[in-house]
Amino acid sequence: MSNSTERLDRRTIRVNTLARVEGEGAFHLTIRDGTVEEARLRIFEPPRFFEAFLRGRHFREVPDITARICGICPVAYQMSSCHALEKALGVADQIDPGIRTIRNLLYCGEWIESHVLHIFMLHLPDFLGYESVISMAADHGPVVERALKLKKIGNQILATIGGRAVHPVGACVGGFYSIPDAERWAELLPALKAGVDEMSDLALFLAEKLEYPDLQQDYEFVALQPDDEYPMNLGPIASSKGFRVDPEDYLDVVEEQQVAHSTALHAVVKGRGPYHVGPLARLNLNAEKLHPRAAELLPKVCAAVGQELPWRNSFLSLPARALETVHALALAVDILENYDPPNRSRVPIEPRAGVGAAATEAPRGVLWHRYETDAQGLIKAAKIMPPTSQNQPQIEADLRALGQKMSHLDDEKLGLRCEHLIRNYDPCLSCSVHFLKLHVQRLP
Repeated sequence: MSNSTERLDRRTIRVNTLARVEGEGAFHLTIRDGTVEEARLRIFEPPRFFEAFLRGRHFREVPDITARICGICPVAYQMSSCHALEKALGVADQIDPGIRTIRNLLYCGEWIESHVLHIFMLHLPDFLGYESVISMAADHGPVVERALKLKKIGNQILATIGGRAVHPVGACVGGFYSIPDAERWAELLPALKAGVDEMSDLALFLAEKLEYPDLQQDYEFVALQPDDEYPMNLGPIASSKGFRVDPEDYLDVVEEQQVAHSTALHAVVKGRGPYHVGPLARLNLNAEKLHPRAAELLPKVCAAVGQELPWRNSFLSLPARALETVHALALAVDILENYDPPNRSRVPIEPRAGVGAAATEAPRGVLWHRYETDAQGLIKAAKIMPPTSQNQPQIEADLRALGQKMSHLDDEKLGLRCEHLIRNYDPCLSCSVHFLKLHVQRLP
């Protein structure tokens, strides 16, 4: 619930605990004479120090450790760590095409379960005027039931490849510990095919029936931009405002900064400022690579929301996620219909000293990892940039713009609309908190 303190012409809108996001955070907005003076997204979860306690671990331990950073997107952490370590250990070019295909399938499962969870359980209540999915289900039960069936499909993909749906353990540096036989997919394929049709209908429902607030922003969108596929695993990192770099060079164009009000580091484009990662960025930079089933929906969705690409309104992240869910379901169908298990589940790896960086597209956006190994294959240094920490400065910029545009609303309505805006990004506040730099001032 929001509350305000008034002093003459000054209003402060506070939400002390954000709802329907992963992790713990708050925000406040200060307005004076209709002008926003301050907008802060405050993340107050304790630092989790993953980069610190990875040091000294064997490289084979890293994918399972980093998967514990998030229960919603563990695959993203596993894949980013595997790709980065394969570069450090000199085997990135030896990964079999069949292994890369199964990695895409695993990522499809995560996009499906994560996107469906966010769209229907966490975000749709905002658009339909409910405080939670529980109250929403009383009036929209069939929509919630359809969503739960779709989420189950994503979980089944994760469990089949990874051994379990939450924190899967099947992935490893070099590939997988084992590869499922084709027979194990036979039961899931019909549900996946039906899911493509189901999600296509729901995507049109979301585009046609919801009212999207208009908040146009001059975003700098940043996403992977591979040459031949919609981004999930691998590819250079591109910006809508000009840069295109290999993951090894990402820190040449972006930098992290510590701020007093957040235990998550803020990321900005050097010399410019905030940037936007996630479904909107991926769609705007890669729309021509969508699966044909999603591509045929795109013009219908654009017509329904009244805007052609590029979309520069963060509230349109919901239809963008819906299109990506159709893409993931349809891509999974294609992979399983042509499933040919690779001859080996993983490539042999000998420890060596090296450095490697990689990025993949977590449901929430670019997830960048960099590792340095020693001759025994132990981790000397690790650095992880989660999507939410990269988006945090942009979220604050959006809050300033929204507060400026809607300062005429009363405190309760403005507070709710600000929460709605924050949920556009599907922030994982727990993921965003890693290493905190402490500055110690010595007293004389």
